[in-house]
Amino acid sequence: MSDRSSLVGKEISRFRFTVERGKIRELALAIGDDNPLYTDPGYARSQGYRDVIAPPTFGTVIDFWGGRDFTAMCDKLQMNPVKVLHGEQEYRYYGEIYPGDEIEASCVLQNIVDKGKMHIFLLETTYRNQAGATVLVARSTTIERK
Repeated sequence: MSDRSSLVGKEISRFRFTVERGKIRELALAIGDDNPLYTDPGYARSQGYRDVIAPPTFGTVIDFWGGRDFTAMCDKLQMNPVKVLHGEQEYRYYGEIYPGDEIEASCVLQNIVDKGKMHIFLLETTYRNQAGATVLVARSTTIERK
């Protein structure tokens, strides 16, 4: 694990994603959330937003559709993909995500913890919009069984 420890504090991946109204709607439908803030632009504007907004777990959509590459991450972190589990996910929003936003995501390895039969990787992804404003920070725990 000494080689992997040298990656702590370093960027693991960077990718871009253009937010589409359809992806916001798809996520709302997939999670069964019928809040019109996610699907009705007129309603969203009447509530003070400039357009529909992304639901709280939209960071996952950005990751999956924006180019986060699981295989490349495993290679970079020297993980066996067959032994990898998703442990935990946390989202902190600092601004709204709207259709048309150009999001740049940067994932940094925060720490690696050796817990006997597993390695625990703590990752933090910062999402910035086209104005450079941080709109979301996601923290995740990835577990690699030994």
